[in-house]
Amino acid sequence: MCYEIDSGIVAPMTRLTTPKPTTATPALAPTAAPTTARSIRRPALDWRIRFGVLSLIWGFSFLLIKVGTQGFAPFQVTFGRLLFGTAVLAAALAVKRQRLPRDARTLAHLAVAAFLLNALPFSLFAYAELTIPSTLAGICNATSPLWGMALSLVALSEDRPTRVRVAGLGLGFTGVLTVLGAWQGFHGLDVTGTALALLASLSYPIGWIYVRRTLAGSSHSHLSLSGAQLLLATLQLAVVTPLFTGIPDSLPVGPLLAVVALGALGTGFAMLLQYGLVAETGPTTAQMVTYFIPVVATAAGVTLLGETLTWSTPVGAVVVLAGAALTQAGPRRRRTEPRT
Repeated sequence: MCYEIDSGIVAPMTRLTTPKPTTATPALAPTAAPTTARSIRRPALDWRIRFGVLSLIWGFSFLLIKVGTQGFAPFQVTFGRLLFGTAVLAAALAVKRQRLPRDARTLAHLAVAAFLLNALPFSLFAYAELTIPSTLAGICNATSPLWGMALSLVALSEDRPTRVRVAGLGLGFTGVLTVLGAWQGFHGLDVTGTALALLASLSYPIGWIYVRRTLAGSSHSHLSLSGAQLLLATLQLAVVTPLFTGIPDSLPVGPLLAVVALGALGTGFAMLLQYGLVAETGPTTAQMVTYFIPVVATAAGVTLLGETLTWSTPVGAVVVLAGAALTQAGPRRRRTEPRT
């Protein structure tokens, strides 16, 4: 998401196609000192519960975008989302007594990351949902791993393709064509809105590549980097929004609450949840949330917004997710840990 999706720094991993552009992992933080089993403090809630909550939050983000655009301009929805998300991370930074990066080089790279991973895709999804259902936007978001796989083959020489991953790429884009009803000549489909949603999902892996090349191994904590990134994205929208929109004539309660929830929960709080999941279960398990987002988005759009659903949408979504899962497949590694 949303990511939405989300929104934040994505740590360098063994494969670029790791989904969820909206998260940060401890790999960007300084190496921590070894800890004993007694020093590790487990969260009160089991990780499976937090995993489910995160899936619901990010899945409902597309419904919240739809509701938000019913009362506000797309740029206003994005600005509010970033503003409330930044407020949550600012509170977390204050509690943990961490500071934002101050060196010009890091801030410059974070400004680019903020544009590619937050300001641009969030705005594109908001504009897309003016003309397409939230269910379709959620499914388009699931294509990010496919774009990431395709881009990594070109941009990252160390990311070697395998037959399984290439097959997953082809299968995934076949699913996209199924969702869009290609055999019907895309009849009844809003081409502009769909293209914007797909461009939004494409923006995420481009941002991941940039982050991987410029911010990997940063001495700043993942929370500090992500807080600065969201702040810079908020400032970018603060400049752009007045140029394309005017002051709202009213503040309708429903859309306003949707924007607040989208920012505070779908961006800020969701990032904090993701941090904990990555730290506790590792990125491989935490990234699986990506495959539940379109399911939740579709269920929410159909049941709460009354959006129509043809057979090709769920069938194509399953094919997209299957292809995305295959693009994450890699060669098995032998365990090298000594036996005790």
